Amino acid sequence: MRQLQNFTQNTITMAELGKYNELRVVKELDFGVYLDGDEMGEILLPIRQVPPKTEVDDIFEVFLYKDSEDRIIATMKEPYAIVGEFAVLAVVDVNKTGAWLDWGLDKHLLVPFREQKQDMEEGKSYLVYIYIDHETDRIAASSKLDKFLDNVPPDYEEEQEVDLLISNKSDIGYVAVINNLHSGLLYINEVFQPLKRGQKIKGYIKKIREDEKIDLMLQKPGYSKIDNIADTILKKIEQEGGEIALGDKSTPEDIYSLFNISKKDFKKAIGLLYKQKKIVVDKQTITKCI
Repeated sequence: MRQLQNFTQNTITMAELGKYNELRVVKELDFGVYLDGDEMGEILLPIRQVPPKTEVDDIFEVFLYKDSEDRIIATMKEPYAIVGEFAVLAVVDVNKTGAWLDWGLDKHLLVPFREQKQDMEEGKSYLVYIYIDHETDRIAASSKLDKFLDNVPPDYEEEQEVDLLISNKSDIGYVAVINNLHSGLLYINEVFQPLKRGQKIKGYIKKIREDEKIDLMLQKPGYSKIDNIADTILKKIEQEGGEIALGDKSTPEDIYSLFNISKKDFKKAIGLLYKQKKIVVDKQTITKCI
């Protein structure tokens, strides 16, 4: 969250629970400042989160949620996801109310039992959707994802860039959430980089089938398979501090274990990087050029 400057009152929209809001300071007290929440009334930003030299009429970007006493509270902390988004979150407690998830704020996020696709267990992580429970007017989460996906016809163009959240892996590929609206599939034989559940990544629409199922791709349109593999190898080298224990004489098994690609494609990719003077190749190591 941040303090905003040079904003006037008419730039501020109606406050929303579970979202980021730009709110004006209207009162200073020993235990915090109150922000103008419009129809929500005055909203407390606790003193431990108030920046130094704060004054009345300052504008803050804050996230709004409810505390354990059902009061609307502002925070300058950033949750892992907001209302209308999907996220993989860890269960920190299970009680008679439901499962409680760590979402980055002081108060944990509830998944009621009725919104659990399977019984949740403490210590495990689950892909959930964050929403406003209109019966209680509280922020909650659900693992029954089908309720929140594919509810509107897909309106994408082929090769359009989209935001992806990796949901799970199947025998044929990776299921991903598209723009927090739809589900799609990345075919495993077209993925040349490691992916993990909950990972956020850019992707592209490959095709929308007649049944409105969506096929996805990670490569930029017009980008060759070898270019993509080369980028993946270079990123891995950088992550490992500039060198990896694979080289020109490495076994196909070792190459596949690290990159899930054939030795033939591996050699083409490192050949490309070598020609671009980005790496130095030895028998058992590859080093990034300085």
